[in-house]
Amino acid sequence: MYRGIEIIAEVKTQSPFGFKSEKTWDELFKIANKIGDIISIHTDPRWGGSFDLVRKARALTEKPILAKGIHANDELIEQAVAAGADWILVVGRTSNIYPEKCWIEPNSLEELRHTPQNFRAVWNSRDLETGGLKKETFEEARKIWPGWLVQASNIRTVSDIKPGADAILVGSCLLEFARSLS
Repeated sequence: MYRGIEIIAEVKTQSPFGFKSEKTWDELFKIANKIGDIISIHTDPRWGGSFDLVRKARALTEKPILAKGIHANDELIEQAVAAGADWILVVGRTSNIYPEKCWIEPNSLEELRHTPQNFRAVWNSRDLETGGLKKETFEEARKIWPGWLVQASNIRTVSDIKPGADAILVGSCLLEFARSLS
């Protein structure tokens, strides 16, 4: 935790937008497990993830695990829970299956406005279609979302944490962020 803000440390070896980690999954996991309150493990192969990696992480830590992926259907949510995830990120939709475990990542402020208040929300500054930045900001999301809200993507150091974030999700810049905590 950093100043009352939960740290969700992501184990990400690659992305479809050109990121490739110099560290192995195991090396990144050790860092994430050291600094994270919650460990984020990708389930989508485009980000170097799989449900097997969620199972591996579950065997390596007692910390809560967020299965990070788009999870476009309920079967994928069930697979994440079966693999040992405590939380499941769902992009662009809500689900009636395990709603108490689902964190919703809307693609737009309009989707966020229509997200039921019983979900936790994640505002990703990255546009998942292009890899670029969204035009809509975390600050705008915070104004319309009164509930628990995660700031995600483009967090390099503690100085990038936005006021109003209940938690942050740090991925590609995990090493740099970990150094900034000292």
